[in-house]
Amino acid sequence: QLKLVESGGGLVEPGGSLRLSCAVSGGVHYPAIGWFRQAPGKERVGVSSISINDESQVYEDSVLDRFTISRDSTKNTVYLQMNWLKPEDTAVYYCAAGIGGLMPIAYDYWGQGTQVTVSS
Repeated sequence: QLKLVESGGGLVEPGGSLRLSCAVSGGVHYPAIGWFRQAPGKERVGVSSISINDESQVYEDSVLDRFTISRDSTKNTVYLQMNWLKPEDTAVYYCAAGIGGLMPIAYDYWGQGTQVTVSS
């Protein structure tokens, strides 16, 4: 079983930055960690993912050049650096462990989520 714990969410003004963290524990092998978000009344969608093997990265188009995913293997933690935040980035952000890519169905283990609110 895997446990994922997100942190780092909060309230930020448009144009600001936040760094989310996803701490992973447990003995299950997983090929990738993904970040997802879900806005009120909307489906959960993929934002970015990183391969554990070669650290290859995938980004959803709307966050390309603004968000960066990274991994610290010594801390079993994956980060999502979010810059130039926009009000439409407001959502609950989840990290998950699974096969890879940006489809939620490809991920089996999920964290509890952290709220990100972008507002002036």
